[in-house]
Amino acid sequence: MKGIFIACDQALYVEVSQLMKDLGVRGYTSWEEVQGCGTETGEPHLGDAVWPMMNSAILSITDEARCSKLLESLRQLDAANPKLGLRAFWWEVGGTL
Repeated sequence: MKGIFIACDQALYVEVSQLMKDLGVRGYTSWEEVQGCGTETGEPHLGDAVWPMMNSAILSITDEARCSKLLESLRQLDAANPKLGLRAFWWEVGGTL
């Protein structure tokens, strides 16, 4: 199993959610408004007067095949929208209760 954490500009949230649905990635937790600032490029998303934009975040645990397909789809979405910002981080996950 893989854990995948996705942070993206709010403008991409619906598209990311649809990608997950299309790929059968059902179980997730999401936060619609989170603040953040990337380490490489992009502007801060702080929800204030200076930096008014916000991010969204999604955490999902899925099998390796779905995770790989989702990561490739996210790479394509990020490449098509380089100024909006999208990052994904994944890791190995143990069992569930």
